[in-house]
Amino acid sequence: GEEEVVTLHAAGDYLVFMIGFMPGFPYLGGLHPAIATPRLATPRIRVPAGSVGIAGAQSGVYPAESPGGWRLIGRTPVRLFDPRLDPPVLVQAGDHVRFVPASRHEYEAIAHDVGEDRYRPVVQDIPAAS
Repeated sequence: GEEEVVTLHAAGDYLVFMIGFMPGFPYLGGLHPAIATPRLATPRIRVPAGSVGIAGAQSGVYPAESPGGWRLIGRTPVRLFDPRLDPPVLVQAGDHVRFVPASRHEYEAIAHDVGEDRYRPVVQDIPAAS
């Protein structure tokens, strides 16, 4: 069910394979095989910004509204692309990403802080394996 998809998706440690298709769109490897699913046969005309999706064995996040054929499983209020910042993309190839499930209240609180430019995602430097 939906809860299992959210739980398995949030348990992943995703490697950003590349940024592409649009500025800030991360192609994320590390999806649990149990929730891998093919793209839609016919893409949607409009996918809202912040939508989290699955296509094949990858996950991704739409940084802006656009057409798209990924299967949507959630949404984030976090901006993945902001041309006012340097660099303008939140994540880059080689970074690792983790998703944290949020209640509607938590989502709205984060969205408010993002709108006020007060939200900063958790960024950690992970030491390289030797």
